[in-house]
Amino acid sequence: MIKQLIVGDTLHELTATRRILERLPEEHLSWKPHEKSMTLGGLATHLINILNWQIAILQYSEFDLLTVPLRREPLEKQSDILNEFDGNVDKLEQMLAECDGNMLGQEWILRQGDHIIRREPRALAFRTFGLSHMVHHRGQLGVYLRLLDIPVPGMYGPSADEQTS
Repeated sequence: MIKQLIVGDTLHELTATRRILERLPEEHLSWKPHEKSMTLGGLATHLINILNWQIAILQYSEFDLLTVPLRREPLEKQSDILNEFDGNVDKLEQMLAECDGNMLGQEWILRQGDHIIRREPRALAFRTFGLSHMVHHRGQLGVYLRLLDIPVPGMYGPSADEQTS
């Protein structure tokens, strides 16, 4: 049952995330709404990194933040963003198909060197550190598109841009 919930939730969120990535205007990938904000391309690249983390949660029993760069260089083309996203989705879907309830219940650790940040069941880490994290940043991406006057796709029903009067 846990696996069915995770797979269904994940597939919905990945589909919704791809819909918003399809709307990225390549000419605005270096744009950001505020000096403290990520660029549009940086935020889209971060969504891909979160997919990498979801894969790592399923693949390894722990994730050490000291072993990965803090910030990845933003991808510069929408096609590169979509291609990497799709490749990661394929990997993730395969891993989800192969996992079982026992594996999802095993402990997973997020650490920074010797400092343990989180220690929790893999299913919970996948939902919070993986999916919820992706949904949060996807929401930011929707705001960026709105500010650029680009139609925002609906995530859980039609958006204001998709509604017909």
